[in-house]
Amino acid sequence: MSGAGVPGTMTARGLAARVAARELRAVDVAREAIARVERLNPDLNAIIGFDPAATLAEAAEVDRRLDAGEVLPMAGVPFTAKDNLWVGGRRVSQGSRLFEDFVAPRDAWAVARWRALGAVLLGITNCSEFACKGVTTNPLHGWTRHPMNPALTPGGSSGGAVAALGAGLGLLALGTDAGGSTRRPAAHCGLVGLKPSSGLIPHPWGFAEPNYGQSVIGVMALDVADCAWAFDTLVAFDAADPAGVPVRVDLGTAGPPREPARALRLAWSPRLGIDLAVDDDVLAALQARVDALRADGWDVVERDPVWPEGVREYPLLALQQAGLHALYGHRLADARDRIDPDLVAQIEAGATQTPQSLAAVLRLRERIVACIGRFFEDVDLLLCPTTPVTAWPLGQLGPPMIGGRPAGPRGHAAFTPLFNAAGVPACSVPAGSVRGLPVGLQVVGPRFEDARVMGLAAVIERLGVAR
Repeated sequence: MSGAGVPGTMTARGLAARVAARELRAVDVAREAIARVERLNPDLNAIIGFDPAATLAEAAEVDRRLDAGEVLPMAGVPFTAKDNLWVGGRRVSQGSRLFEDFVAPRDAWAVARWRALGAVLLGITNCSEFACKGVTTNPLHGWTRHPMNPALTPGGSSGGAVAALGAGLGLLALGTDAGGSTRRPAAHCGLVGLKPSSGLIPHPWGFAEPNYGQSVIGVMALDVADCAWAFDTLVAFDAADPAGVPVRVDLGTAGPPREPARALRLAWSPRLGIDLAVDDDVLAALQARVDALRADGWDVVERDPVWPEGVREYPLLALQQAGLHALYGHRLADARDRIDPDLVAQIEAGATQTPQSLAAVLRLRERIVACIGRFFEDVDLLLCPTTPVTAWPLGQLGPPMIGGRPAGPRGHAAFTPLFNAAGVPACSVPAGSVRGLPVGLQVVGPRFEDARVMGLAAVIERLGVAR
């Protein structure tokens, strides 16, 4: 890259500091970011909403505000927003032909917040239809490709976000996470992906959410410090958000995440206590990172959460299916052929759910919350795989085999959704590579201990650099 200091050359924090100090102009940063999108995105199909004139106008406004004396902590930082988050005045579709002409009436809260702080929207990123599939493809925009190997998928549903970020198209990305949609793609692409505690990032308006009570705004970044810094700018309370809680979790914007006390009790659970399948080489890479923690002086014991009966790969999938049917079931009569067939199957499955079955799933969610709460009475943080596999070939819903066992369509996603059900923070941090592809280690903590989670993620990142 050239000397303007855009993606690939510095952190988001460093870039913001240089733009705020007027060493760089936000417009010059935007021009280089736009040129990179024009050069690389056609092969990735990561950014599906791209308006260079709007990006340049936004950057020019940041320069004007800085010249007028405003303090903008995120000055000039190029970021992307997932296609299920509103961007005011722009077409936002949830990857669906049903919404191909929808123009958002306003920014999503998180988009508006970053723009207010001086960040510049570079583009809108591809996702699976309604963000309800573990790969990134849809009938409207097609497949997104992995930034390291175009024959592979980056995962989903935030695959466009991570493919863009991994290719240097922006320095931060906003997504959503209802069952791992920020963490798993981040792991597949060697990035940091955070699912915060439920209720910490406001999301009071936008598209109706099929995964009501499960989905949160997620943050993706190139390193842990950028992710923590970006998350810290979003933590707030908005009474219009039914999930909102009047709690402040301060990660500190003045520096990197604080390293937790060495007295922390860490648990390593390689199969989450429910014998989830993991590829042997992936497990070996993660075990090596856990061993590095022990060698660094951390107390890590192997211990599994004890889950309620009935917990397996994706125990609350019925809620997603029922939510999809409630929102879009009526469109099967007139628009079935316009909807991804995999989503049609989920919508039809939702029609089979009964009040009794949904009540049972909601009760199960209550028991999951209680079980993870009891687990964190004895340990402070949990370590487990983010995904049990590396990225797999484009065109497949998931790998056919995991750990030598036949894998269903959700086998690759088994390690993340329980923490959505529990509402607790979980962060995927890069933990080496297997067969030349990244893998991620997931750090999980009690609800509202997001700062502690990010602090340990920074330690794991540091140990990886030191290897």
